[in-house]
Amino acid sequence: MPDTTPDLSAPIAGASIAILDDDADFRTYLEDFLKDEGSYAVRAFATSQELFEGCEESLPDIVLLDMKMGEASGDKVLEQLITRWPGLCVIIITGYPSLEDMRTTFKLKVFDYLAKPFSLAQLRQTLKNASEQFKLGKSPQDRLREKLGHAIKMLRVERDWSLKDLATQTKLSVSQISAIERGTNLPSIESLLAISKAFEKKPSEILAGIEF
Repeated sequence: MPDTTPDLSAPIAGASIAILDDDADFRTYLEDFLKDEGSYAVRAFATSQELFEGCEESLPDIVLLDMKMGEASGDKVLEQLITRWPGLCVIIITGYPSLEDMRTTFKLKVFDYLAKPFSLAQLRQTLKNASEQFKLGKSPQDRLREKLGHAIKMLRVERDWSLKDLATQTKLSVSQISAIERGTNLPSIESLLAISKAFEKKPSEILAGIEF
């Protein structure tokens, strides 16, 4: 029987992480741990202003955000992050967890919530989960194939078409369409034109809908 235990040691290839925490010791601890993992590009910030400037210079894949800081209110920082960079993966870290805090922060579309003290295994697993959901560490070509394939599948499902129905409409094979929808293959220009015509859309409309 195969081992289905999550691999907590697997690093996230290529993910960039920004840390905001006003506790210098804890900030350094996190930064050193993540750098030791070997596959992260890590930047640590002591103030919200430094974090915003760092995001403007180069937007990270993930932000680890301390909610309880001195002068800066974590929820205000979070609100600005989500407003300025919608879709950014934010993971909340706090030493003062409460159910009300969790409800409030999750309403602002954070990815997860880690209460201090947490184990390194918990942090590693949370980052791994974020990597899978946000498709981090994948090449732009991989993400484009997956997003475009998903968009085409959703258009087909909305019309209640089977793979065979779409194949008939486009004169493509079922296996071709299946590979495109799974994100295994990127459609050729000719295939994309045929698929777009079947859905009575312009190729640009389909591409615009995937937010890539």
